[in-house]
Amino acid sequence: MKTTLRTDITVKDICDGFVYNELEGKGLFGLSGKLTIQPEYQRNYIYADGKKDVAVVESLLKGYPLGLIYFVKVSEDNLEVLDGQQRITSFGRYVTDKFAVKDENGMEQYFRGIAADKQAKILDAQLLIYECEGTESEIKEWFKTINIAGVPLNDQELLNSVYSGPFVTLAKAEFSNSQNANTQKWSAYIRGSVNRQDFLERALDWVSKGNIGDYMSRHRYDTDIKELKTYFNSVIDWVSGVFIDVEKEMRGLEWGRLYEEHHHKPYNPAKISAELRKLYADPYVSNKKGIFEYLLGGSVDTKLLTVRVFDEATKKSVYAKQTAQAKAKGVSNCPLCALGHDANQSKIWKLNEMDADHVTAWSKGGATDRANCQMLCKTHNQAKGNR
Repeated sequence: MKTTLRTDITVKDICDGFVYNELEGKGLFGLSGKLTIQPEYQRNYIYADGKKDVAVVESLLKGYPLGLIYFVKVSEDNLEVLDGQQRITSFGRYVTDKFAVKDENGMEQYFRGIAADKQAKILDAQLLIYECEGTESEIKEWFKTINIAGVPLNDQELLNSVYSGPFVTLAKAEFSNSQNANTQKWSAYIRGSVNRQDFLERALDWVSKGNIGDYMSRHRYDTDIKELKTYFNSVIDWVSGVFIDVEKEMRGLEWGRLYEEHHHKPYNPAKISAELRKLYADPYVSNKKGIFEYLLGGSVDTKLLTVRVFDEATKKSVYAKQTAQAKAKGVSNCPLCALGHDANQSKIWKLNEMDADHVTAWSKGGATDRANCQMLCKTHNQAKGNR
């Protein structure tokens, strides 16, 4: 790949013809229309937080360098930003009065309101830009390795760059658009940020059954995302249909896997809701995230709930009582051993050789308290399970 260092381009040059799409959060064009600031393989603009964007402007006002910026030469008259689009979009938005920065007196100032000498200092700032030429694979590989802005690309952003094309463009427009009204509903079930591609990553993960890279490679040049949207909406609609209650613990669960395992089963949403409320109110259930898979699986696998175990004081108290009674009767202090006919029928087990067990299983209504606790030898406790 060929690179040429350019020091003749200023902030003013970049901002000539700067177009920022507020709806999509993209800085699209600059440099008199010759520069595409956010090619389709780039991440969304994430600096609009009142901190990072302000820091870019303050650096220019103080005369600090913004660091290296990389452009790709795509034709004789056209360039694309390879690295630096967050910084470029930040000062472009400021120069076009999209946000304000506090001055030394704490007053919010838009670009048009600051002193002429400060405006000139920003506009006349020279940028250090490497202009690169090379094949697509060379450009993409370079894009993956550079990290100038201090915010590393995540896995999905890297995949977007590797498999850029019409499919990624359409997918980002649907799942990486903060103005999409559906994101509020989606956020009940998906953890993360629209701008950091988390919703898109989940949609791709679900439809590809975890093979995102392979799926993107096969669909790279598709001109529609019908399969992706249909599958994603099927999962979301199924979840919201089965669980009419929306709880914070639902965010980030493996809904794609759960959909594949359970969507063919019939559920009564009203009954599910009643059971959900009961489990949420149960003080012995310590893992509320597991409630949803527990209910989908027919309320069988109690390990998903991490039911609270007996504390040490309870175990010692029950052990002492059982042991005293067993010695008086001449039988084992494990009630199940005492019923047997082998050598353990009269064995007195040590405390560390026994486990606490629910007399009536928790899943059958048994409480985790002293009255429902018995100590069993480890062998019998493991064999008893949830019977």
